[in-house]
Amino acid sequence: MSEAITSEPLFYNPLQDGYTEDPWSHFGEMRAGDPVHHSPLEQWFLFRYDDVMALLRDPSLSVDDANLLVHNEERLAAFESAFGPDAERSTSMLGVDAPDHTRLRRLVSKAFTPSSIAALRPVIEDLVDTALDAMDERGTAEVVGELAFPLPFDVISVMLGMPEADKDQIAKWSAALVKTLDPIITDEEVREAAEADTNMNALLDEVIEWKRANPADDLLTALIQAEEDGDRLTSRELRDQINLLFVAGHETTVNLIGTGIYELLRNPEQAQLLRDDPSLDVSAVDELLRYVSPVQISRRVTLKDIEIDGHHIAKGTGVFPVLASANRDAAKWGDDAEQLDVRREGTGQHMSFGGGSHYCLGASLARLEGQVAVGRFLRRFPNAAISGEPEWNGRINLRGLDRLDVTVR
Repeated sequence: MSEAITSEPLFYNPLQDGYTEDPWSHFGEMRAGDPVHHSPLEQWFLFRYDDVMALLRDPSLSVDDANLLVHNEERLAAFESAFGPDAERSTSMLGVDAPDHTRLRRLVSKAFTPSSIAALRPVIEDLVDTALDAMDERGTAEVVGELAFPLPFDVISVMLGMPEADKDQIAKWSAALVKTLDPIITDEEVREAAEADTNMNALLDEVIEWKRANPADDLLTALIQAEEDGDRLTSRELRDQINLLFVAGHETTVNLIGTGIYELLRNPEQAQLLRDDPSLDVSAVDELLRYVSPVQISRRVTLKDIEIDGHHIAKGTGVFPVLASANRDAAKWGDDAEQLDVRREGTGQHMSFGGGSHYCLGASLARLEGQVAVGRFLRRFPNAAISGEPEWNGRINLRGLDRLDVTVR
């Protein structure tokens, strides 16, 4: 795609017509014309790979919204109205800085080891094969509802040792909560998120108390018992980390699998390469992570005045590195950056898991689920084809499909 510079003023507008289906052309315009962009919403957006990588790796920046001094007043008022001005701040690793982040990550990582993730492969394969069997029997499938959504939900539930819960209800709460990660959100969506937050927290508090009385060989028990130098997760911290796993961790993997399969079916020559060579599964999933960017945007808060490419950014300002734009930057990926290439070299350098100390703790699990689900789907159904128009979830940040109908014979 050409990134011709236009003389017209540029404004990053994720609400413009067609953005959900194709944000990439807009990112190309921003990279070419205004790659360090000051939004009228008092936010800065970075669109180039090098700027995004440098920002994410800068230890002098914060992820804690409590450090924001420059606010969009309407957004702030909407959140205070819905959540209450004295609402407790989440202790999730996603939004706290060192030393709290270092402590939480160290404790959680004790129960999130590479060996424990690798041990989940048989569970993941069994869940995938069960879903594919049902698709095969009918000859048709809805990929998101039958595979992409239930797989990471069930895997997290197995990992945690969760009791049976209303999957559809949790899905609705999760969908409402992740809207708060968007740079633009309506007042109604804020109210829905506040209600979902209350309901999700109540459910998780019950689950944690049940697990304390019924410990087992699972992640939730391990998190309850996780300790270093006499330090443990508090009940609040424990709940917030589990909430993070269910909401952010689950939603991103849904997008990887659903949108990844969609893009491969739209690129049949790439799908065939993957069918013919299972050794490509690892690199292919990283290429899908680059290409579809399940998380489109991250964020940091400046703790002092900084300068990026000649632009002065004041202390206390929100800066949003656009991961999805960095993942299509031709300056990094070459002239074929807009093309899907499952044999691309160096694709593991994508930005979809963030960077620096906040690099996604669940990256290895997401990769494993993607490798098993996408690879097995393609090889089980060599004649799979999209039927009908896909339905997008309409989210700016955790962009993905709500529905993808396919024929599998």
